[in-house]
Amino acid sequence: MSKIAVVGGTGHLGSALARRLARAGHDITIGSRSAASAEAVALEIGGTTGFATNAEAARGCDFVLVTVPYAAQAGTLAEIRDSVGTAIVIDATVPLVPPRVMRVQLPAAGCAALEAQAHLGPDVRLVSAFHNVAAHRLATDEDVDCDVLVFSDDTEARAEVTALIESIGMRALAGGSLANSAAAEALTSILIFLNKTYKADGAGIRFTRLGTAAGG
Repeated sequence: MSKIAVVGGTGHLGSALARRLARAGHDITIGSRSAASAEAVALEIGGTTGFATNAEAARGCDFVLVTVPYAAQAGTLAEIRDSVGTAIVIDATVPLVPPRVMRVQLPAAGCAALEAQAHLGPDVRLVSAFHNVAAHRLATDEDVDCDVLVFSDDTEARAEVTALIESIGMRALAGGSLANSAAAEALTSILIFLNKTYKADGAGIRFTRLGTAAGG
């Protein structure tokens, strides 16, 4: 069992992941700018799920999962930067820029994950993941039929996050360095386009013909 803070845990993706992680037996704390909002989600999830402000939630954890919109990424990371300590930070941020969310719009740094690295500093163990999974699918009790790509320059952290994702019944795949997160972040806009064009209800990705991993 891992101790996990879900920062931005009152949003669709954060609350859905918190629910799945809690159901898998992990110790979850919902983080939000508003402790009252975090408390409401924690009560809905039930069990031993706790709540706190973002900075408070991030202290003393094994993992800190950041699930906020791109517009809130910089501010949220500034809130938690001094709290995360040795925790692995999992950033799920996708650089969607409304209203053109079906158009790939990667930032000047290359991807949101590299921007997160710049905000948090070189000593924070940073991984990016969960870019291509529909939140409303995660919010159900059904199996989610898609893969989760995991990126990091820290191969040990990447392996730990892969194991964490597999603990909630999903297949996680090492996608390489943090810079490679650009591919998954861009794919989110394509999935939104596919959902609209083909009237899909939460399209995902699945990689085929893979053997056993040779390493992280």
